[in-house]
Amino acid sequence: MKHSPNHNKKDSKIIDGESKINTVIPPPTQTFLPSISSLKFPFSLKDDQLAAVNAWMENNNRGTILYSTGTGKTEIAFECARRLVGQLLSHKRRGSSSKMDEEYSTDLISNDDKNTTSVSKQFETTAEPISKKDTPSFSFFNILFLVPRISLLDQTLNRLISYGIPKEKVGVYFGERKEKKEIMICTYHSVLRNPLLVRRSNMVIFDEVHLIRDTSKSFIKIFDIVIEDSKKAILGLTATLDERDFKNSTILAILPPVKRYSIEKAVKDKRLAKPVVIPIKVSLTENEIKEYNVYSAKIKNISNRFKRYDVSSMTDLLKKGGFASGMAKAWFANIRKRKLLLSYADNKLSAAANIIQNKFPDEKIMVFSETIESIEKLRDILKEGGVESKIIDAKVKTIDRQKILNSWGTTFNVLLSVHTLEIGYDVPQVRIEIILATTSNINQIVQRIGRVLRKYEGKNIALIYVVYVPDTKDDHVIEVVNKAITIENEGIKVVKKQNLKTISKSMEMKRAATSLPPPPPPPTLKSSLLSQKTLSITPLSNKTKKGSKKVSKKKNVKKENYENRIHKAYDIVESTLNEASLIVEEHFKPIVKKEKNNSKLDNESLGSSRRIYKVRSSMDKEKNYLVNLEEQSCTCNDFIYRQVKCKHIIAAEFIST
Repeated sequence: MKHSPNHNKKDSKIIDGESKINTVIPPPTQTFLPSISSLKFPFSLKDDQLAAVNAWMENNNRGTILYSTGTGKTEIAFECARRLVGQLLSHKRRGSSSKMDEEYSTDLISNDDKNTTSVSKQFETTAEPISKKDTPSFSFFNILFLVPRISLLDQTLNRLISYGIPKEKVGVYFGERKEKKEIMICTYHSVLRNPLLVRRSNMVIFDEVHLIRDTSKSFIKIFDIVIEDSKKAILGLTATLDERDFKNSTILAILPPVKRYSIEKAVKDKRLAKPVVIPIKVSLTENEIKEYNVYSAKIKNISNRFKRYDVSSMTDLLKKGGFASGMAKAWFANIRKRKLLLSYADNKLSAAANIIQNKFPDEKIMVFSETIESIEKLRDILKEGGVESKIIDAKVKTIDRQKILNSWGTTFNVLLSVHTLEIGYDVPQVRIEIILATTSNINQIVQRIGRVLRKYEGKNIALIYVVYVPDTKDDHVIEVVNKAITIENEGIKVVKKQNLKTISKSMEMKRAATSLPPPPPPPTLKSSLLSQKTLSITPLSNKTKKGSKKVSKKKNVKKENYENRIHKAYDIVESTLNEASLIVEEHFKPIVKKEKNNSKLDNESLGSSRRIYKVRSSMDKEKNYLVNLEEQSCTCNDFIYRQVKCKHIIAAEFIST
């Protein structure tokens, strides 16, 4: 920044035995604060967000916030920066600080030769620096916010401005837009070509930090630059980070998780919508099966010949050249062809079209696939059925992408995407997502699921359809979804349609102090015993073949009946999106009887209430069934007389938090 010689001067003096140049001194009436100090949210941060900020600061301003998508990680990052600056300013004003804070703030103010002076030839600070002795504050706090996608640059910029940061203090550094500001937003690729962006920054924020794995040799270089300065504040943000994967060892060493917030916890806290994952099993056509088997045979033969069975080992073979390299190329070619075949299998696309056209013709729907070919085929199928859709992929320019997103829900309802919308997009109004399964990347699965979990007025659940072909490589997708759900994000429940197990539980109800009417007593003791026996069938190895067949037949019938109830439960949940009152959660205060010998009542029992779900009958709209999940009971005839886990209980379980 240039200054008029009439108002500013330079001077030098000895500090701690070394000759240093004082920074430019403005008139004493001027005081400049770091831009992030202007941050002001139009809402109050949640307790979990504040806890994340505290955890990061307590870890010496370093670490990763491992929070589910839709829980406000970006706002946490902004607040971390604001609180850090506030802490440094507070220490400076009090005149007492820790050694680290002292060194930190001195570096910020003095612009010494080691850091700022060397960088100033290429970068200018937008705020005028001021003398250490004139004010207890410093005039700049350079923040670098790294994002993985170009489309997230302006999204982050606009969010900062909406939270009170002056527009002239925030800039984007990408392509021709090289806006050198105090707060800079940049892509990972851009910062690799401009490492001084990292060196000039007092704080670096890594959005979607899980992308900087040890296998990403280019991105990992950013960490090499970051750790040059032990005092630099660094923060990682992600919704998914597998801490058991050795490929994440560098992330875990430099930015270990300091606070976690799972989907399960976020759903219970009403911060996210409840996800209901619905697997849709389809089959390949006869011709597709033949084609799939041909590709699989070629892959198997090459793998057996060279004793290499995974991508990593086959890549090493590719580098050897000659015949072996040619065979490795053929292996990868057949892998791609098989993946492509699965991505646009006729029945897979038909199932997706059926969900869109027949179940939710008026809903905004997001569809993910692995290949542009499958997305284009689905678009054509939908167009033939009179359904308009739009495609967003890597080839769509940012400005055109924004136009498509703005018209989504007005001129069309179905948005088709290949990877592009997995990260960072805010679409809270969307309640339905279809995944045409072929990926086995757990990060992609978690990110895709997270797209539709953001809360919105009237949105309590989100439906996620996973369309797959069993007994193929698609089976791995179901395994990955289960892993992402049961381990990383325990709040989502998946019921496999092809592998359903009968759930048998004791039906002895604890009916004291409940609003639900007890089931009528069984007519005879004999029928009661028969009922209990039916609920718990075990294979008897000593029976005759005829007896074994009968048992097997009963088990198959039992399983089939339960699967039918599962399907009907899904229908109830799907209908809930259109009829908000189909499943309603209510609370009933239990009736507590006071014993003669006990003058005091249990305060906890008096204050507690039972969560009862009221499920409307699909046949009679005036009739409702009461479901008590704690006791696994329902007022429908299926439960009362047949003593089975009815569709109403299953449906209530799907949406319960």
